[in-house]
Amino acid sequence: MELLPLASEPFVAPTDRDMLPSERRQFVRTHRTCVFGYGRRADGPSMSIVYYIPCDNDELLISTMRGRAKANAVARIGKVSICVLDERWPFSYLQVYCDARVDANPQLVVDVMMAVAARMSGQTLPKEARPAVEAMAKEEDRVVLRCRPYSTFAQPPRHLHRNDQEERITHWITAAMPWDASDAGGSNA
Repeated sequence: MELLPLASEPFVAPTDRDMLPSERRQFVRTHRTCVFGYGRRADGPSMSIVYYIPCDNDELLISTMRGRAKANAVARIGKVSICVLDERWPFSYLQVYCDARVDANPQLVVDVMMAVAARMSGQTLPKEARPAVEAMAKEEDRVVLRCRPYSTFAQPPRHLHRNDQEERITHWITAAMPWDASDAGGSNA
């Protein structure tokens, strides 16, 4: 498994049609922030904004502390929702449903933390920073949430340019589709 670098340009969702399955995967691979959600025992779902790291095997990796509710929920439930956010206006988003597990591999934990720092700052951390990141990972008892997508649901961007309603905003019904669906409507699996 290889962590993918931050894309120089995020995929831009089409505004005149639903995203194809390959475009949905490209959207996820080229963005960096999401709303991480999971079911709680009481109340509504828990949601938090996090950075994620896509991998060449399609897993999405998220760094968190072992004692946080995210890690406990993943260990307990094994299912999460990730709402990938476009950072440009008008906003679009892609809901990704995942099977998830906790991984405490120290090398992976540090690799993911360094990749997150690069996404946050827009610059790769120098190798000399690794010992400090290793110390932080140990002190904070960090783990990685490994999220394997199995389904997506897309929302295209919408925006009113004027309030007189002369320009019609189009809407259509989108649907959940398997992560590995082909653009022709079948499955790539």
